[in-house]
Amino acid sequence: MAQDKAPPPAGARQVRYRIDKMDCPVEERLIRNRLEPMAEIVRLDFNLLARELTVYHRFDDPQPIADALSSLDMAPRLLEAGAPAAALPPALSLRLKILLAISGLSAVGAEAIAWATGKETSWPVLILVALSILSAGLPTLKKGWIAVKNRTLNIYFLMSLAVVGAVLIGKWPEAAMVIFLFAVAEAIEALSLERARNAIRALTALAPETAEVQTADGWREQPPAEVPVGSRIRVRTGARVPLDARVDSGHAALNQAPITGESLAVDKQPGDPLYAGTIVTDGVVEAIVTAAAGDSTLARIATAIQDAQAQRAPTQRFVDQFAHYYTPAVVVVAALVAVLGPTLLGGGWGEWIYQALVILVIACPCALVVSTPVTVVSGLAAAARHGILVKGGVFLEGGHRLKAIAFDKTGTLTRGEAALTDAATLGDMPLERALLIAASLDEHSTHPVARALVDGWRELQPAASLLPVDTFKVLTGRGVRGFVEKQEWFLGNHRLVEELGVCSPELEKRLELLEQSGKTAVVLIEPTGPVAVFGVADTLRPESAQAVAGLKALGIATVMLTGDNQRTADVIAKQLGIEDARGNLLPEDKQRVIAELKARHGEVGMLGDGVNDAPALARADIGFAMGAAGTATALETADVAIMDDDPRKLARFIDLSRHTAAILKQNIALALGIKVVFLGLALAGQATLWMAVFADMGSSLLVVFNGLRLLRK
Repeated sequence: MAQDKAPPPAGARQVRYRIDKMDCPVEERLIRNRLEPMAEIVRLDFNLLARELTVYHRFDDPQPIADALSSLDMAPRLLEAGAPAAALPPALSLRLKILLAISGLSAVGAEAIAWATGKETSWPVLILVALSILSAGLPTLKKGWIAVKNRTLNIYFLMSLAVVGAVLIGKWPEAAMVIFLFAVAEAIEALSLERARNAIRALTALAPETAEVQTADGWREQPPAEVPVGSRIRVRTGARVPLDARVDSGHAALNQAPITGESLAVDKQPGDPLYAGTIVTDGVVEAIVTAAAGDSTLARIATAIQDAQAQRAPTQRFVDQFAHYYTPAVVVVAALVAVLGPTLLGGGWGEWIYQALVILVIACPCALVVSTPVTVVSGLAAAARHGILVKGGVFLEGGHRLKAIAFDKTGTLTRGEAALTDAATLGDMPLERALLIAASLDEHSTHPVARALVDGWRELQPAASLLPVDTFKVLTGRGVRGFVEKQEWFLGNHRLVEELGVCSPELEKRLELLEQSGKTAVVLIEPTGPVAVFGVADTLRPESAQAVAGLKALGIATVMLTGDNQRTADVIAKQLGIEDARGNLLPEDKQRVIAELKARHGEVGMLGDGVNDAPALARADIGFAMGAAGTATALETADVAIMDDDPRKLARFIDLSRHTAAILKQNIALALGIKVVFLGLALAGQATLWMAVFADMGSSLLVVFNGLRLLRK
């Protein structure tokens, strides 16, 4: 299981900048080329959607970093540590709209005069061309000059070279049209990125601005950031929950879709958790705050999404590497066309230079570069909207390669709410006494089977107290041990009985009967031998069978892993339609099984609780955590976190991953295919500069809108 984000480098200082002029991978590459060669720079983390750059460095004073960014005309602004992301300006301001309008009218006017008079270099044409370039083209030309100074051949360099070349060979109207159309394409791409950015923001900016808090003076409205843990809050019908809390009084129905993706309202009563950002649809509750505003589930989701979209998926890394070599190659090809064309094929120098400029414009890798981040961010937003939190583009794209899914049983395929179903003694000890000792031991364990035994005792003896336990120890995968009233006791499963060597034909028969019926057998053992047997059964989630069927429909093999005995595993697996069930597994055994499944099937995913199954989750190619909305550790450690307890979302994630991978491939084919067609036209002398820009702009918009389709998935 890959980590969602690399830890900060040891010994490195950290500085964070807001860079309003950094809104696409082209600027990211320019910054990398400028900063990474500096010996004191350790690592760069980019967040293009938030337009933020985090630099890990070993400078005594980070001023050289700011100077380097300023030399790229990036206008960096230092952000204080821990400062929230500031609101971004709109992608298309009124000033930019006016400048684009002036540039467009001037370019069209220049083309019209040149067509009417037959002269492309007259004074009226020159004035309009100059006005068009000054209105919308200066940022492009400036970025192109900066790229040249920093020995970076990017899109702006290619466009600047094409415009300057067109002016020098007397194609003034076309120079204006090229710069105008490129500015329009940039604006539309910025709007598309803003739409993806807004999709992310809509998922995370859900907490209300105030909370109704009980104070010494009564109920008062306070900002959530000022409400301490342990405060009492009140949430009424129609209001959003301001902070993570636990219901103390009242009953209400809540819409938890913003957090878990559940389509139906969930009833809440005393003791149930509330998540910040969820909506009370009916009722009024008073609750005790359990987490500060910055530590709420919603805040953790926001952080996870920001970290995820800042990472590059494999296809994005490939495209970046491809563009690194592709752009210089295009410049070389264009130069060869300009130089060798007149010599080998005849014709005037101006004609061949013009075709070389057309090639430069057509070959711009803009569509390739911009398509992958938009597609990945759209996929992340679509998944989060349905309660699936993906921790990086690498996992979103990698899900389509999964060939098998391994399920933990307890709490994943089953409810994890086991109940005590059987209790019997093996000797003279009263059953009530045996159950009391067993419950006293299990009171110190968090395992679902242990909780079921304790709850079963409390139902029978609601007013009684448990016995103190000394030297308590968890025997991983087997049970527990402790001293009760100065006597050593063991409480555990069939494996523990065999390890202690206290099994007998009578006990074996009892255990076999329980296990054949799909129950977990628990044996209470004193130094002289077993004294009681208990049966605990867990109930299946109603969605589990559908989850398994959904994965099978996608061609995914399913395997169940559990620490319970093999008979119980087989009974549960048969009910769910799982053909491969492995029982009696310790955590390290599950890890070994995952390695075995990878060798047999290929890439494997593991669905567990994100804590107890950590070794197996780490060994899997993608680790999935169930019910992460209520488990901070699961939310932080999983590659993909399913925010509610619905295993059917595994199939939805894989389906979304397949669509994402397909769209990424479609975008690459579209971008390169259109360029190949127009390159052929250019070499045949049938393409013009403005046609080349239309082709580049059209391919860019096609791949962007194709990527945005995932928002509707």
